[in-house]
Amino acid sequence: MSKLKIAIQKSGRLYEDSLQLLKDCGIFVNNGKDQLKVSVDNFPMEIMYLRNSDIPQYLEDGVVDIAIVGENLLVEKQKKIDIIQELGFSKCRVSLAVPKEVETNDLSYFQNKKIATSYPNTLKEFLTKNNISADIHVISGSVEIAPNIGLADGICDIVSSGSTLFKNGLRETVTLLKSEAVLAKTPNLNQEKELILKKFLFRIQSVLKAKNSKYILMNVPNVKIADISKILPVLKSPTVIPLAEEGWSSIHSVINEDRFWDVIDELKENGAQDILIIPIDKMVI
Repeated sequence: MSKLKIAIQKSGRLYEDSLQLLKDCGIFVNNGKDQLKVSVDNFPMEIMYLRNSDIPQYLEDGVVDIAIVGENLLVEKQKKIDIIQELGFSKCRVSLAVPKEVETNDLSYFQNKKIATSYPNTLKEFLTKNNISADIHVISGSVEIAPNIGLADGICDIVSSGSTLFKNGLRETVTLLKSEAVLAKTPNLNQEKELILKKFLFRIQSVLKAKNSKYILMNVPNVKIADISKILPVLKSPTVIPLAEEGWSSIHSVINEDRFWDVIDELKENGAQDILIIPIDKMVI
């Protein structure tokens, strides 16, 4: 039987989260960080630990079938690769930044200026689109130091919290693109591996749905069941269980994390009491 070859970073910010996602999907990985390739015992999959910058080329060439990789890297490498699932972690931005003493946030500041970056293709395309002419200096290391040593007037780099910019006397001005970890696949995947990928993707989506949802239980007056049910739209219908106390029922359902507190307020306003919230491990819908 074929095995699906998945690439993850051998080190860096995506490594731990990638392994955790595999674990959440019930895929148990032997400790093989120092190896290039590790087999999985309970799923038809092989894991390849690769340098981050090499992953897009390996995907395009079909050396690996799928990969967990930053969307920003795929944009920069300009490879013909399909993104099949956003994964919700390692969120960041590719942004322009300037020394903090520069007062303007306007993109025109960079006209005829020097910009240091590790993302020359992304930056060049963005500047061309906005009719800005600038001198791009490609740096593979710590881009943030460039303005301090007089190499550049600004930088273009990944920004997460912004703390690294702050420590180097810089501030973010313009965002070129927003990025997160994604699951990407090679353009030419055979039918057998497509079936394995479908099963893997089903597991991932079940995990992601669970992380974005909460299981909720509450006691509600029977006369309010219809009103409360309208506030709980995640599942087809909430579960209603009569309580020992006449005229009351327990309602069980699921709510989305992004509207959590708004929904709680609505439930309380409509008579819900004794509300309990429980984390969800998996959601199979």
